Amino acid sequence: MTAKIALLGAGGKMGVRLSQNLKGSAYEVRHVEPGEVGRQRLRTEVGVDCLPLEQALQDVDVVILAVPDTLIGKLSAEIAPQLKAGTMVMTLDAAAPFAGHLPQRPDLVYFVAHPCHPSIFHPKVHVEGAPDYFGGLKAPQSIVNALMQGPESAYALGEAVAKTIYQPIERSYRVTVEQMALLEPGLSETVCATLLDVMREAMDEVVARGVPADAARDFLLGHMTILSAVIFKQIPGQFSDACNKAIVNGKPRLLRDDWKKIFDREEIAESIERIT
Repeated sequence: MTAKIALLGAGGKMGVRLSQNLKGSAYEVRHVEPGEVGRQRLRTEVGVDCLPLEQALQDVDVVILAVPDTLIGKLSAEIAPQLKAGTMVMTLDAAAPFAGHLPQRPDLVYFVAHPCHPSIFHPKVHVEGAPDYFGGLKAPQSIVNALMQGPESAYALGEAVAKTIYQPIERSYRVTVEQMALLEPGLSETVCATLLDVMREAMDEVVARGVPADAARDFLLGHMTILSAVIFKQIPGQFSDACNKAIVNGKPRLLRDDWKKIFDREEIAESIERIT
């Protein structure tokens, strides 16, 4: 039997990406988008029309909430009374589920699926004409999935839908909602995005001190490539003694001694509260 999917927020940036990957899939997809601009995008870019929310939710098997984290609590509470027992509610981020924003409905299935995005080392990321940095177009990406609530048998459907909306897929990992929160916002945003932002500030600083801007950018991005390849064991190799000494000297100048506390549950919860 073909699973019926209601995609809420189908005309948004993420919703259109998902709509394109769901088009022609094995699922019966019902698109829901309240804004006229989003509905027009769906018609022009995907070639689909939208349904009213109530009609889209009739006897549906999976509801995908492709909406901002701040709206998930309100929207899920609104639709919950209209869902039959056993319906899967899928969110695309762990923030709202981790924060407890999903309704208390033990008879519903709660599933979270999030993309890893393509690796910087994958050759298809840098194809000429239209590089696929985000994923979901040409470059394969891995995904992480969490069955937060529901029978074990529901995991297969959730993973299958996730593999469709985020295709092409390299690997699929099963984690818990708590582990997904460690990955984002913890690892990817609080650590990675922050340090990258600091690197950009550092580049701007050397430019302010007289280095030509293009030279500084090429120098930094080139070193990011080779240093990342060695640090993450993409290639065999090791740093020079001078580089290792610079790291030992640099860490205490750039990082607090207790920085790993950002992965404590209380810190993650506080970060997610700000997000949601």
